Amino acid sequence: MSLRPILRWPDPRLSQPCAEAVPGPELDALIRDMFETMYDAPGRGLAGPQVGAMLRVFVMDAGWKDGEMTPRACINPRILWMSEETAVGPEGCLSIPGVTAQVRRAARLRLGYTDLDGAAQEVDLHGAEAIVAQHEYDHLDGLVHFDRLEPEVRAALMADYGALP
Repeated sequence: MSLRPILRWPDPRLSQPCAEAVPGPELDALIRDMFETMYDAPGRGLAGPQVGAMLRVFVMDAGWKDGEMTPRACINPRILWMSEETAVGPEGCLSIPGVTAQVRRAARLRLGYTDLDGAAQEVDLHGAEAIVAQHEYDHLDGLVHFDRLEPEVRAALMADYGALP
């Protein structure tokens, strides 16, 4: 296992949709590296494009900072359902360090994905897990949390970050 460099926004790869991931030893190694990189950063989630792997894969562990480790690797994830109920909360991003934004997300969702053993999974997520999963899923479609903000809020945060709006 090894740490991988995390791309910084506005790297153009963070704005590109990802290709389907193909299971195999290379993907397994990538996922192991992604977990190591995420925990070292320290983050709660990390998507393939954030480490330059343009594949539909992300890792997450929403609870480890509070003491309970619940690592989840999601290969070719799909959001199957999202609640109409929303929640607004602070989100940061390992690719946009030092910038936190209030982002509105679905409060609950059902996520389908393939796990590390190649088994199809479906899980209902709420709270921090739902937020992290949506944030990482966005990365697979070439979106960052800035893309979920009102234009004036986005422009102000981008200026603070040092990027042009």
